[in-house]
Amino acid sequence: MPSFFLMRKLFFLLLLVSGYNLVVIANDFNRQIINIPIQIMGEGQLAPQQLYAIFATALGSDAQRAERLAAIYIEEAAAEGVNHDVAFAQMILETGYLRFAGVVRPYMNNFCGLGAVSATKNGHTFPDERSGVRAHIQHLKAYASTDSLRTPLADPRYHFVSPRGKAPTVDGLAGTWAQDPQYAVKLKSVLHRMYSYAL
Repeated sequence: MPSFFLMRKLFFLLLLVSGYNLVVIANDFNRQIINIPIQIMGEGQLAPQQLYAIFATALGSDAQRAERLAAIYIEEAAAEGVNHDVAFAQMILETGYLRFAGVVRPYMNNFCGLGAVSATKNGHTFPDERSGVRAHIQHLKAYASTDSLRTPLADPRYHFVSPRGKAPTVDGLAGTWAQDPQYAVKLKSVLHRMYSYAL
């Protein structure tokens, strides 16, 4: 009969192959293994209130806007088959918890830095939050999948992604979506925090 440790290693390997990273969340009351998604396409696990729970401790963040966006991200991601946990975490990373300390400003409804390359080219502006979220989801889908869009095109840079589906996992976004070689590490760190606050 296989040992406990061998069975545990096989269990972890199975989860990793199926598209999840494992994180152990521990506190005084429990110790729980959490599956952190690494596949961009798929279903998210967190409910709206769990998505924005992390904003409670982010000083200077826009918690009210995060609450609105959480519901929109879930709806728009579901329409395109994108994991809303990954997309929302990327929004947090790109906007600095909706503080918008970079060249993208809050009024632009640009939640993933689309087209933002410099102070003079500070990215695209969208007419409302849903349009901005939809553009983000569509751009993420272009990186992760070769499937066609199911919603009307909102992403002005969708057709520039080539080849389509070049980054099906979070790890693939480093050096493609962003030049930062630590981009995937930072995105996973946000996901880890989101899941720990959701417990």
